[in-house]
Amino acid sequence: MTFVTLPFFIFVAAVTLAYFLAPRQCRWVVLLLGSYYFYWTNSAWLVLVLLGTTWVTFGIGLWLQRVNDQKQTWLKANGELPWSEVSKYENRINRRARCILLLGVAIDLGALLFLKYFNFFGQNINRLLSGLGHGSPVPVLKLLLPLGISFYTLQAIAYMVDVYRGDERADRNPFKFMLFMSFFPQIVQGPIPRHDKLAVQLYEPHDFDYTRMCYGVQLMVWGLIKKLVIAERLAIPTNYLFDHFADFKGPILLFASAMYGLQVYTDFSGGMDIARGVAHILGIELELNFTQPYFSSSIEEFWRRWHITMGSWMKDYVFYPLSLSEPFTNLSRKCRKVMGKYIGKRIPAFLAMFIVYFLVGFWHGPNWKYVAYGIWNGVFIMSGILLESTYARCRKKLGIQEKAVTWRLFRIIRTFILVSIGRFFSGAADLRTALDMIGRMFMHWRDITFIYNGTLLKAGLNTANWFLLFVMLMLLFFVDFMHEKKVSFRQVLDEQPLVFRWLIYIAAVLVILIFGYYGPQYDAASFIYAGF
Repeated sequence: MTFVTLPFFIFVAAVTLAYFLAPRQCRWVVLLLGSYYFYWTNSAWLVLVLLGTTWVTFGIGLWLQRVNDQKQTWLKANGELPWSEVSKYENRINRRARCILLLGVAIDLGALLFLKYFNFFGQNINRLLSGLGHGSPVPVLKLLLPLGISFYTLQAIAYMVDVYRGDERADRNPFKFMLFMSFFPQIVQGPIPRHDKLAVQLYEPHDFDYTRMCYGVQLMVWGLIKKLVIAERLAIPTNYLFDHFADFKGPILLFASAMYGLQVYTDFSGGMDIARGVAHILGIELELNFTQPYFSSSIEEFWRRWHITMGSWMKDYVFYPLSLSEPFTNLSRKCRKVMGKYIGKRIPAFLAMFIVYFLVGFWHGPNWKYVAYGIWNGVFIMSGILLESTYARCRKKLGIQEKAVTWRLFRIIRTFILVSIGRFFSGAADLRTALDMIGRMFMHWRDITFIYNGTLLKAGLNTANWFLLFVMLMLLFFVDFMHEKKVSFRQVLDEQPLVFRWLIYIAAVLVILIFGYYGPQYDAASFIYAGF
């Protein structure tokens, strides 16, 4: 039962009905039971892994809260002691809290690393030892990956760190915390929620609201159009061109990679729209995960708009803790002495940024191609920051106006091309294939024969489907453009006459039913990021 199947929508209707008919104080119980039923139908006994992570995280949270409370109580009672005594106590209890936090992170992260990356590490160790003539000592295990483990593990770590920092108080009700960790719309592929933003919404009862329900349904329909009509249609030529890349060369490979990027966008953001739509019907606001990323004028901006909750997580729990840590502060001081103030003070931040994008790439999957994908983006972001003053001088000499429409359009197109080249790393079968495709693209960059020799018609879509795909991409561009201009498409639709609105609704449903790729012969139920 996944987001684009009929049982899922029957399930959503049943949960919604039960939620609003249940007594107000029990409504969170309906969400808890529904969330675990949904998880069970998708992962069966792997639900035990989710339960294990949940209970470990809950217990560590309570332990950290108890330590924090003890610290505050002692400081209030002994505030008049000499500073040396207070500092000594704080250091001791802070060290204890850090050990507790590290224990929780080690257990939760260890489960993820074992289930998702054990075979990857083992194969690389075996390859290294085999080259040295020592055989292959690490076995290959048949491991199953629980649904959403990459997402809910980060969610758990964020919760423990927030309690450790004192930004959040630990949950006292284990069953409510189970709901926070398993809420069914967002557990498949995010967004990655923070406890302070999601938990209070889940625990408080919400009353039925017709306008809110309509908005939720609109979001779900738009998500289904993105997924079933656009993403699944893009997947056909994209898969063909990637699978038969050796038969092609030149810009057609860049075209394939660009289509793959659009496929990922419509697939991932479509899933987010469905998740947010379901939550909205229940009175719960999930965080935005995309804000028109393909209108970005730099790769740095692209990543601020793409998978926003992941970027926010990496910034708050990896980048800042690293760049502001004592070792990195000392490194900054030394680098400024050796390399000068401008370069020296940026080296530690760039090192922290490099680690972040390495982890972002590695988080996507146990394959070196994803590591290369993260590094590709990180290198361009770091170089853009480092060379910004140089770029500014060049723009001034060339007389380029920063706010000129043509300059912004150029930067958007440039960013789109760089992002599309990076997609070779995530879309290809492995790192070697990605590098081979990039090489074939650049070595034959003048070969544009695919535009008129009928190559694209052999890639699985006929002329009518290519035309439909073009029309739907223009519709996607139009809606994103409205949102980029801060115009709410929903609000514009609400201002139209009732008859016109219903014609739009009926047309949208018909587009899904007639042009959507679904059914037994298609694998539309699988979302790309659900595999991460």
